[in-house]
Amino acid sequence: MIDLPRSARLAAWGTAALRGDVPLAAAVRAVQRDDEPHTTAGDASATDLPELLEGWRAAGHRGLRVVLPAPGDVAGLPGPASFNVEALDAGEAVLTDDEDGAGRRWGAWPDVTEFGSALEPGAMVTWRAELVQRPAAPPSTTLADAERQLDRSLRQALDALHRLDVARWREDAADRIALVRDGGLPRDAVPASTPPRAQRVLGTAVRLRGIVALASEDDGAVVTGWEARGRTEALRGVEAVARHAVVAAVNAVLEPARR
Repeated sequence: MIDLPRSARLAAWGTAALRGDVPLAAAVRAVQRDDEPHTTAGDASATDLPELLEGWRAAGHRGLRVVLPAPGDVAGLPGPASFNVEALDAGEAVLTDDEDGAGRRWGAWPDVTEFGSALEPGAMVTWRAELVQRPAAPPSTTLADAERQLDRSLRQALDALHRLDVARWREDAADRIALVRDGGLPRDAVPASTPPRAQRVLGTAVRLRGIVALASEDDGAVVTGWEARGRTEALRGVEAVARHAVVAAVNAVLEPARR
């Protein structure tokens, strides 16, 4: 199944809950899904996700941003260094979009422990909340930029799969290719208040990330080291486009002038 990272779901649903667009309990259910109830730790006094969101709402926060950092691409991380290291290791985090009455900003990253089997998976999630600094600069990709870049990158990624000929040499590949090529986001991935354009961008971006993940699993029909390196670089660039698009789409509701 193609889907959003937990931090993207928390940013989308958390913003809707903080603004009063959806009940807090509905937002928590959409973020947790089949996980064990999410707990919290760190600087916040909350012990679970409902308490964390309620505390942020009571403090006056009205929005959450998602950041999806990767090695060499840490736009949007706020500091301190300890938080940035953990968020980079997790590959995701959320940040409060504004300060509270005491001039504080918060960030949280998910510490995930998976258990069970492929047929009955499970996960325990703890959101590590910390006081953070103001980001030096927000991610520069706008929703319009993301939409323009995604179509080209989607063609590149599908071409990479075709050249790898994965459907021929891996038994499960044909079904998985069809899933990421034709699939869509789960209905509860984002709240209904998410702008339609942002929902379209998210649908394309997560499909693209799924294709890149499938194409990155092994070298397929690539037979030389030069070809493998070239394919890796191309896929890394495509994945970055998709990752930036997810960030732009989830955060679009906080930037109405840039839609």
